[in-house]
Amino acid sequence: MQFSFRMPVAVHIMLCIAKFDGVFKTTSTFLASSVNVNPVIIRKTLGQLKAAGLVEVAAGVGGAKLTRPPQEITLQDVFQAVEEDEDLFHIQDNPNPQCPVGRNIQRVLGGRLAMVKDHMLADFSRITLADLLEDIQHTEEERA
Repeated sequence: MQFSFRMPVAVHIMLCIAKFDGVFKTTSTFLASSVNVNPVIIRKTLGQLKAAGLVEVAAGVGGAKLTRPPQEITLQDVFQAVEEDEDLFHIQDNPNPQCPVGRNIQRVLGGRLAMVKDHMLADFSRITLADLLEDIQHTEEERA
């Protein structure tokens, strides 16, 4: 099973916007060079972040800015902005109803997976962009 790459890309974008604010114009081309993806993906993601009220985007070469300080933006905010599928795990649609496992798997496993998602989102709500920026700073200091 593979999770979407939208959320990590969105977090990367937002960290760049925060880190380079006032240093570089954080255009889609600039952000794409950091994320190492096509600028079209950056523009789509910025559109989702803008629709969620997390960034402002100036047309042309104006770049993007966060709408709130990094300590007020959580990973849960970013996740909810860019992840379209509410179900993180997809349980087979048509299990065998003649099998005791098949006829109960959606109810039994679905409830547990919903609990896992709730825990994940609760964890995400406690991690801010400021936390990640601090982690980046510490990692860079260790490299020096």
